[in-house]
Amino acid sequence: MDIYKINRIPDLLENNTYPGRGIIIGKTADGARAVAAYFIMGRSANSRNRIFTEKDGEVFTEPFDASKVQDPSLIIYAAVRQFENNLIVTNGNQTDTIYDGLKMGLSFNKSLERREFEPDAPNFTPRISGMLTFAENDFTYQMSILKSVDEKGSACARYGFSYPGVSGLGHFIHTYVCDGNPIPTFQGEPERVAIGNDIDEITNEIWNALNDDNKISLYVRTVDLKTGAVENRLVNKNK
Repeated sequence: MDIYKINRIPDLLENNTYPGRGIIIGKTADGARAVAAYFIMGRSANSRNRIFTEKDGEVFTEPFDASKVQDPSLIIYAAVRQFENNLIVTNGNQTDTIYDGLKMGLSFNKSLERREFEPDAPNFTPRISGMLTFAENDFTYQMSILKSVDEKGSACARYGFSYPGVSGLGHFIHTYVCDGNPIPTFQGEPERVAIGNDIDEITNEIWNALNDDNKISLYVRTVDLKTGAVENRLVNKNK
């Protein structure tokens, strides 16, 4: 087993009908930009009835058809927020928990100590989170997964990972291993993935590899490490 293997993103997604929600963070191959991507998928009508919207640099999930919303508690949230030199990306309302924690002087992981996996038995969907911290024309990033220690949801296991920005390298964490009933939660360290240079190629690579029936929305952001210039791509299946 090659522990330093860098995977192509399509190789991890194309034959997986349901990785759930996913976060990818890394640095472009030329070393010039940071990359953060977040996608959502859904199997139920309630989960599929969503779109991404962007307002003032923040990204939110919103209902596509408000009249069909059954339970907004776990599907409507801020997915991307910025606090000072930190860009937060998560799969739930723990985005706000991290944001509020940073305002109080808490670290990324300390902020998440107040949260645990989602209360959606029998799946107990993990909460996955990422944060990029920019300084001196470069960045580091952290990732976290909070998941149940057993099939009963009796306690929360907490895993945190910290990375330097390395040209051409990213890390990919998603909520589920694959489809199932209950759905098996993600296991192990975030997967190592190759990051290219072009935002459109990165966006298309992810979106086209996601299962056509279950994919819902994708957001990709790049940040120029010298100028701070931001470029975004937002894709919604529901239009």
